[in-house]
Amino acid sequence: MKRILSSGIIVFIIFTQNYGQNRLLTTAEKSEFKSTSDYNDVMTFIDQLKKSSKFIRVETIAKSIEGRDVPLLIIGNPLPKSPEQLAGDNRIVIYIQANIHAGEVEGKEAVLMFARDLLSGKNPEYLKNVVFLLCPNFNPDGNEQISPSNRTYQNGPVNGVGVRHNGQMLDLNRDAMKAESPEVRGVITSVFNKWDPSVFMDCHTTNGSYHVEPVTFTWMVNPNGDNSLIRYMRDKMVPEMSTTLLKKYKVENCFYGEFNDMLKPENGWFYDASDPRYMSNYFGLRNRLGLLNENYVYADHESRVKGCYRLIYSLADYVVSHGSEIRNMLRETDLKTVQRGLNPSVADSFAIEYKVKAAPEMVTIKTFEAEMITDANGRRRLQKSDRQKTVNVPYYIDYYGSKNVKLPFAYLVKTHDPEVISLLRLQGIEIEELTSGSKIEVDRFEISELKGSARLNQGHYTNTIRGKFWREFIEFPAGTLVIRMAQPLANLAAYLLEPQSNDGLMTWNFFDRYLVPQWGMGYNQYPVYKVIEKAELKTLRLPPGLQPPPAP
Repeated sequence: MKRILSSGIIVFIIFTQNYGQNRLLTTAEKSEFKSTSDYNDVMTFIDQLKKSSKFIRVETIAKSIEGRDVPLLIIGNPLPKSPEQLAGDNRIVIYIQANIHAGEVEGKEAVLMFARDLLSGKNPEYLKNVVFLLCPNFNPDGNEQISPSNRTYQNGPVNGVGVRHNGQMLDLNRDAMKAESPEVRGVITSVFNKWDPSVFMDCHTTNGSYHVEPVTFTWMVNPNGDNSLIRYMRDKMVPEMSTTLLKKYKVENCFYGEFNDMLKPENGWFYDASDPRYMSNYFGLRNRLGLLNENYVYADHESRVKGCYRLIYSLADYVVSHGSEIRNMLRETDLKTVQRGLNPSVADSFAIEYKVKAAPEMVTIKTFEAEMITDANGRRRLQKSDRQKTVNVPYYIDYYGSKNVKLPFAYLVKTHDPEVISLLRLQGIEIEELTSGSKIEVDRFEISELKGSARLNQGHYTNTIRGKFWREFIEFPAGTLVIRMAQPLANLAAYLLEPQSNDGLMTWNFFDRYLVPQWGMGYNQYPVYKVIEKAELKTLRLPPGLQPPPAP
C-alpha cells in the first residue's frame, strides 16, 4: 500500500511540475492527438481563457446558418476596447483564422494553444508590439460533422474531423468576393473593415504532393494587388519566417505548392490558387499582407498541430522585429493607391488574364521517388516509394498580367440593384452618387458573347464574357453610383466591377438580369461604365455599410 501511494505521489508531482495543477489543455492535447475539438470544446476552452486573464475579450464574428457563434479572440496589453483606441498606437494588428475547412483542424488546435500560452505570460514582448485577433473555429457547422469517415486518406486524428463546407454547402475559401455566407460577411465587416489587420494568416491542411516537411506556407499572389507587397513577402518576410521556423523552432518546412509531375519533380513546384476568391489573395487586394498556411496532410496529426503552432510564433517573431517597417509600408501603399486614382496614367492597368513564371529563387523540397504501378483492378496509378530525394527546383508562383485593360478614374454604375450596393458597401468600398444629371465621356463595354458554366460552382453557373470597350459620351441621371479609384480599396473595387474580371460581380451572376433583353437577340449594355480620364464629377458620398446585411 505504501509503495503504491508513494508511486502515485511521484506521478502527481511530475504532472504538476510539467503542466501546472490547473493547466488548460485542448482536446487534441488531452487525447494525445487522437481527437479534435468540437464546438462545445472550443467555446468551453475560450471561456476558461476569459477567466484566466484580463488581456482577452471575446466578440462574435458571425452566427452560422445553424445558429452557432463564430468567436473572435482579441488579445492585447493593454486590451483595446475598440479599434479607435489604436489610433496613434504603434502595435501591429495580426488576424489568424483557422478551420475555414473543418476537415483541416490543425490550425484550430494550434490557435487555441497559442492563445493559452500567450495569456500565460510567455513572450511578453509580443503583447507590447502586437494586438492579436484569433478565430480558432471559422466554420463551426462543418466542424460539428466530425467523423472518422471524413478525409480518410490523412494521417489522423483517428477519431475524425469535420467537413469542408459550411451549413449552406458553401466552401468558405471560395466566398471572399461574392460574400454569400454569414461567416465571410461577418469577417469582412467585423474584422477586416473594423480592425484593419496589417497581417492575416489562414490555416489549412494540404491534399498535395508527397514530401517530408510537416508545415508549408506561402504568400498572396494575385497580380491585381499591389505587387510591391507581394515582392516584400516573397523576398523577405516569408523566407525569414521559414528560417526562424527551422532554426529557432526546429520545424522542417517549405513553401506551399505541389509537383506538376511527381515522376519528374525537377520540372518544378507549382502554386495555382491565384484568384481572390481565396481569402489570402483577397486580403492582398486590400493592400495588406496575406499568408496561406497548409499543414502537410501525410505528417501525423501531432506534428501538424505543433508545426502550425510554431509557425504562428514565427509570424509573431517577424512582426515584432519588423513592426515599424510593416506599418510604414502599408501606409505608403494606401497613399500610393489613392494618388494613382486621382489621375491614372497610361500604364495603370488591370489584368483580366494572367500567367505564371518561376520566382527568382529556387526552392528545396524533401520529396520521395515515385513510380507508376498497376493495382489489383488493373488501373494505373502513382505510388510513393520510401526512397527520400531532396530536390532544388523552380517555384512557379509569380503571377503577372498577360492581358490588361486600362484602370479608370472612376466607375459609374447605372443599376441600383440592392444586392450590388449591399455587397460593395459590405466590402468597405466608398460609394458616391451623382447629384445631378451629367453627360460624361466613358468607356462602355459591348458584350459579344456571354456564357454560363455547364456545371454549378458554389451554387452559381459562373459567367465568362467577351466583348470590347467603346469610348463615347453618355447621359447619366442623378443618383448614378460613382466608385472613384482614389480610395485604398481601389484594387478590390476594380476586381468586382470590371466586366472581364474572373472573380467579380459579372462572374458571380450579380448582373445577369440586366444583360439580356426579354425578347429578341443580342445583349443589353453592361451596366458599369469607366470614366478613363480625370473628370469633374459632382457627387454626394453614401454612408458606409457598418453592419453586414443579411446574406442573399
